Amino acid sequence: MTALKFDEKGLLPAVVQDIRDGEVLMVAWMNAEALQLTRSTGRAHFWSRSRGRLWCKGETSGNFMQVQEIRLDCDADTLLLRVLPAGPACHTGERSCFYRSLEEEC
Repeated sequence: MTALKFDEKGLLPAVVQDIRDGEVLMVAWMNAEALQLTRSTGRAHFWSRSRGRLWCKGETSGNFMQVQEIRLDCDADTLLLRVLPAGPACHTGERSCFYRSLEEEC
């Protein structure tokens, strides 16, 4: 198996994509423990840099993400989680965290 290349803080970026239509839902960070929990439970777990703790997506909202596949990029330093979301990915209630256009904001 390819060795994953965690950064100096022990983290990898994880791009989360809806497996049904390919839409990118969010980007979060994973450490080795979050990845292990994700693989063992089938639910997406991440490392919160702001809170300094592990979290399971959906633990407060109920909008869990069932992980169907985990892929890694060619450099083994970024993950792609292909998921079946149980609801909106964004804390604002939007389906994706990428609902704003830079042109509209500037």
